[in-house]
Amino acid sequence: MLGWAVTFLIIAIIAAVLGFGGIAVAAAGIAKFLFFLFLVMFIIFAIFGWRGRGVP
Repeated sequence: MLGWAVTFLIIAIIAAVLGFGGIAVAAAGIAKFLFFLFLVMFIIFAIFGWRGRGVP
C-alpha cells in the first residue's frame, strides 16, 4: 500500500511539472489518503503484534 502511495505521489509531481493541475491535485489526494491508511494499518498491526496475539 505504501508503494501505491509513492506511485501516486510521483504521478502528482510529474503532472504538476507538466502543468496538469487537476490531475496533480487528484493524484496527490489519493497518495495522501493511501499513506494515512497505511499508517493506521501499521499502527494497528504493530499493537496486535506487540500484545502477542495475532489478528484473526
